[in-house]
Amino acid sequence: MRHSRTGRAAKRSIAFLVAASLALLPVMPPRAEAAGNRAPPIIRDAEIETTIREFTDPVFAAAGLDINAVHVYLLGVDDINAFVAGGMNVFIYTGLLVRTQRPNQLVGVASAAGGGGGAGILVGPGAATQSMLQYTRTMEASADAAAMGFLDKTHQSSRGLLEFFQILEQMEHTFYGKQNPYLNNHPLTESRIANVQAHIATSPYSDVPDPPAWVVAHKRMVAKLVGYLYPVDQVLNKYPESDKSVYGRYARSIAYFRIGQLQKALPEIDSLIAEYPNDPFFQEQKGQILYQTGHGRDALVNYGKAVELAPDQPLIRMELAQVQLEQNDPSLIPAAIKGMKQVVLVESDNPDAWRTLAIAYGKGGDEGMAALSLAEAAAANGNVRMAHLEAKSAMEKLPQGSPAWIRAQDILTSVKPEGDDSGGAIPG
Repeated sequence: MRHSRTGRAAKRSIAFLVAASLALLPVMPPRAEAAGNRAPPIIRDAEIETTIREFTDPVFAAAGLDINAVHVYLLGVDDINAFVAGGMNVFIYTGLLVRTQRPNQLVGVASAAGGGGGAGILVGPGAATQSMLQYTRTMEASADAAAMGFLDKTHQSSRGLLEFFQILEQMEHTFYGKQNPYLNNHPLTESRIANVQAHIATSPYSDVPDPPAWVVAHKRMVAKLVGYLYPVDQVLNKYPESDKSVYGRYARSIAYFRIGQLQKALPEIDSLIAEYPNDPFFQEQKGQILYQTGHGRDALVNYGKAVELAPDQPLIRMELAQVQLEQNDPSLIPAAIKGMKQVVLVESDNPDAWRTLAIAYGKGGDEGMAALSLAEAAAANGNVRMAHLEAKSAMEKLPQGSPAWIRAQDILTSVKPEGDDSGGAIPG
């Protein structure tokens, strides 16, 4: 699991959602990081992203969206919130994920996001006026109706949406019951609950259960998030040593790793690998534990196995390449370059991926391709001036007319630093 602030589009969308969500009323007080000027961190994790997309892609498709154009971002904030902003960008707070109790609840929220038309779905970082609340409720009613339609279309129950609204209702009463007279008489979720209950009474899919594999994936996702994000004492309270389940051992392996107790972390993750030797995410987790505690050479085995088991996971490939590069072993550089070239084919808007490829080329002595990769990284991050400078450098070092030289020229001509009237052309 990694924190990042990658991508020009992602940054712009986050800024948009923070501004737009000021019209919505929070069920819980937001953390300072989310409420301040600094955008909350984006968390990247191959397993969690895979789980969320498996749950949400069917309802996005039912909403008439191109699932390949929908980007889901996980924001590291312990509030309950989900947004659609900046077009096809869906933002989900970690606080929402860990408070869902089963997959259908998360699917229900995602369905509401799909029908929300760009509004915040549940929670926002600002108080609202009565008139704005009424306006928000009109949007909420539209989103909820669309959500229930998408769930019916995919033959899924709306009970999860109802259950999550009931969770929110309890939190609403706890946090706002005595603070806002308007909410005392006009609870935010009461009418939403009534609408979902009415739909459940008539929908033929109301008693459809969660797929068993989804239940397992959801519990693993929650355990992983809790293990990484909660204080260790809270992790052990939720998943005590007596809990020998997959989820308990997973969460504890991460929590112990975070505080440097390898003698406890490794037996937990090793027990999971022994039971599930072909699970790529357990292999990846052990690789991360080893790598980040100074055992990079040993970590290569687990990362390599993880890539072998899940060759379509670019984030795991990138982790493997980063560990390969940090060994300062020239024999590993070609593999790192090959792996990162595959990563950027999928993660072309990920500056971290391009920077890692630049490092690989640099260590391999290919200065032209290193400069081109840095130009790509800068372009993906919205740094126009740096993209321009690196593209110029790449064109000076690459064979003229080669595909890489042409790509550098494309970057150069498509970006133009402020105050530059040259049109991006290299001086003759």
